Amino acid sequence: MAWLAPHEGRPGRPPVFSDAAIQFCLSVKVLLKLPLRQTSGMVASLLRLAGLNWSVPDFSTLCRRQRTLTVQIPCSRVDGPLNLLVDSTGIKFLGDGEWQARKHGVQGRRQCQWRKVHLAMEKATSDIRAVEFTPSSDGDSPILPELLGQIPKDEQIGTVTADGAYDTRRCHKAITERRAIPIIPIRKNGRAWKEDCPAAMARNETLRATKHYGRAFWKHWTGYHARSRVEAKMRCLKAFGERIAAKDPDRQTAEIHVRIAILNRFNALGTAETIRVA
Repeated sequence: MAWLAPHEGRPGRPPVFSDAAIQFCLSVKVLLKLPLRQTSGMVASLLRLAGLNWSVPDFSTLCRRQRTLTVQIPCSRVDGPLNLLVDSTGIKFLGDGEWQARKHGVQGRRQCQWRKVHLAMEKATSDIRAVEFTPSSDGDSPILPELLGQIPKDEQIGTVTADGAYDTRRCHKAITERRAIPIIPIRKNGRAWKEDCPAAMARNETLRATKHYGRAFWKHWTGYHARSRVEAKMRCLKAFGERIAAKDPDRQTAEIHVRIAILNRFNALGTAETIRVA
């Protein structure tokens, strides 16, 4: 890892620290839940213990570089097509907690504000392969094509598993265009679509199978219940904190990406194997 940024020959003062150094400092901040000032001191202590006489970015440099940082998210390659599990969750960044709001009421600008994190997790490796960070007013289904667009074209997608909120024409079309199989339950009031495209035909097949065999059997037959693993991954994402510290949208996005990079790195180190005994 290069700690200092290379000189690119462009006009103006070049950056002193590389993106990898900034991401390392922000990873320490997220792991230990530290403010930026304490993060600089912790990184300086770690470098001193390692016997490295390197300079450390101060808190203002970390804050400024976080806004434009492109976080490198590691992921493991799998043999065969990807089986993606898709879901979203909300995360707070401003406002009082639930208990204080119930006890004392919402006070002026301290009303809770939150944003949505959309994830696409690979079933075999539990790595997060795609992420989108949107305002709380955005729905789930419009974001699925953007999540699939983050998967390289040379990687084949086998299945996409999501809940009934993604039972829309836009989602089914995006999945079919990637030559994947959608595992999306039909909404309870869902009706057959006009079969004017392959996506509508595949969706109507799911509707007929659900009506013939029942919703519970269809979920068990297609392996839909594996989607609960991405819900567990949401809990892991919030283990670093129920709210994000940054207030700017660009810095919030970088903070979420740093959390995901840490989770994928943990998966690379090793995951527990669960064996059914009874």
